[in-house]
Amino acid sequence: MTSQTSVYPIGTPGTPWGDVERRAWLDRQIKHRSYADDVLTALADIGRHAPIVDYGQVAYGDEQFALRAIRSTDWRDHLPCALITGGVHGYETSGVHGALAFARAHLTDYAGRLNVLIAPCVSPWAYERIHRWNAHAIDPNRSFRAGGEAQEALALMRLIAPWFGRFMVHIDLHETTDSDESEFRPALAARDGKPYEPGEIPDGFYLVDDQDNPQPQFQQAIIDAVSKVTHIAPADAAGNLIGTPLVAPGVIRYPFKALGLCAGASDARFTTTTEVYPDSARTTPAECVAAQVAAVRAGLDYVLA
Repeated sequence: MTSQTSVYPIGTPGTPWGDVERRAWLDRQIKHRSYADDVLTALADIGRHAPIVDYGQVAYGDEQFALRAIRSTDWRDHLPCALITGGVHGYETSGVHGALAFARAHLTDYAGRLNVLIAPCVSPWAYERIHRWNAHAIDPNRSFRAGGEAQEALALMRLIAPWFGRFMVHIDLHETTDSDESEFRPALAARDGKPYEPGEIPDGFYLVDDQDNPQPQFQQAIIDAVSKVTHIAPADAAGNLIGTPLVAPGVIRYPFKALGLCAGASDARFTTTTEVYPDSARTTPAECVAAQVAAVRAGLDYVLA
């Protein structure tokens, strides 16, 4: 999908937003779905078979959201740890439901082999609004660093702090959607007072590897598994995905820690960010969830092998 030039309806071109513009943006946000119904209810069901960990809350005005994670039942201090995160961008639906689906169907497969910690919906306010940012117009997935401002990122970093340095693998589940170009990138340009430069959305699944800690065989194992479930995104005419050169079919690289990305927060040896394209005519929402589950299983199986 190739975008069209867009002028965002808030702010003055070339001028970063202030409080007035952020308030105007917030007033436009509408609740479309329920975190309590979709996520907390699912966690209550999963909690009959695995421990649920409360790790704080995020609050915006009168709204408060309990943050909860899933932990392996048979947690053993001598085992390596795995971290699965979803919903860092709340609008990326299959990441949330992929994490929950993996917990329901496959968490017990790794009992006694890996300690698995799953945070299925890191950004509940954004999940309800189907948005990338939190209520302060901050992208949580640029906030996993010292001095980061997003409540959601800070809460997750506190959760994982006791096991920092013990995580063998971290898989962060994301989507790339048409709304990235119709809404979120124009909004980002307007917020920062920069010109909006149209881009192209990859049609299919791809991965983001860590530029400073590349693990090509790990990424390939995931690509191989997911290709049995859904299609892998081809490069564009310039050999890129979202403006970044491919290093392998379906794989690009970003500097995780420098950008404050969630996948760099755990200091795991094996890290990746998944991206599916739910707006493709070649896939379905259920297939996108299945692709996320396949990615998690392949990543965990690779590190165990």
